[in-house]
Amino acid sequence: MAQASATTAAEMQASQMTPASGDSGIIPPIELAVIIPTFNERENIGFLIAALEKALVGIEWEAVFVDDDSPDGTAEHVRSVAAKNRRVRVIERIGRRGLSSACIEGMLATPAPYIAVIDADLQHDESLLPQMLARSKSEHLDVVVGSRNIVGGSMGEFSSQRVWLSNVGARISKLVCRCEVSDAMSGFFLVDRTYFQQVVRRLTGRGFKILVDLLASSNRPIRIGEVPYHFRNRQRGESKLDVNVELEYLFLLVDKVIGEWVPTRFVIFVLVGSLGLFAHLAALALLYYWAHTIFAVSQAVATVVAMTFNFLLNNVVTFRDRRLHGWHIATGLLTFYLACSVGAVINVSFADFLMSSQVPWYLAGISGMAISSVWNYGVTTILTWRRSRK
Repeated sequence: MAQASATTAAEMQASQMTPASGDSGIIPPIELAVIIPTFNERENIGFLIAALEKALVGIEWEAVFVDDDSPDGTAEHVRSVAAKNRRVRVIERIGRRGLSSACIEGMLATPAPYIAVIDADLQHDESLLPQMLARSKSEHLDVVVGSRNIVGGSMGEFSSQRVWLSNVGARISKLVCRCEVSDAMSGFFLVDRTYFQQVVRRLTGRGFKILVDLLASSNRPIRIGEVPYHFRNRQRGESKLDVNVELEYLFLLVDKVIGEWVPTRFVIFVLVGSLGLFAHLAALALLYYWAHTIFAVSQAVATVVAMTFNFLLNNVVTFRDRRLHGWHIATGLLTFYLACSVGAVINVSFADFLMSSQVPWYLAGISGMAISSVWNYGVTTILTWRRSRK
């Protein structure tokens, strides 16, 4: 009961606040936009707006909530607050998901020369926003990052596993980022609009790590600064961190490394196929060497095992945004078998043709695998994981 009263009080306070204006009645231009991607964060809205009002006194700012059609009615709740508070706006996205793309849409929707990104769960320290803004202006920085990994910052009460994952992600990010930064995995930062407009058309817009995307998309050295902060515990709602976050991060890194030349999804598809080769060999060894099954039968069964393994892993990883459920898994598996069977025939036929044309055996083999991989990817994208399937 006490928590409900506190929530109501915070929301009433937030809804009654409006931008300051001069004696002339003209509203000053917005200097800072705070972009807040949301999904099922209704409980935190009032508290966050009240915290921003307290932190940003003397600064002309607006809060742009970008909601991905939250089932808990987050967008409608923000809309009711925005009706009374001109600092608050909401962009409700239907049929689109993803923190990075939400942030990009929010950034494009504001005229502010400085843009901050902060989570709605109150785990980031909003009181540091004036300091981040001041540094960006005084030092002419492109990006100011709230870092948990420099002196004065901390991961809070993150579990050891999450700390390890964050550190690994930060190390891997150095492969693609165009600057030295201690916490590329941070979701709390401020970016100068001029820099954002320079890189926006090169952004991948995938996954949850928008900062890595921003830092990896520059074609010039980045002027970057960092301020320490302590990562807080979530008080209300549920964490969105799951295996999909790590998968999206993998997609982002692959895209930044070779996405300019090869579609990222195809690269992941081929990597999954490579793992399928190990599954094939393991099944073949089990049946032929250990169970003493005749080779033809062992090879046939191993082939089916490998194709099944590839289908299941592709369904979870490569095509996770089109993931098949229920009885669609059975029909999808059948179309995958069909496509890969035809791909195998194409592989053997093309490689044999090249061999007869005096092409070295290893080039013939690689070429056969390459053309069948393209076939399998193209056909399964259209038939097995077509966009219209639910």
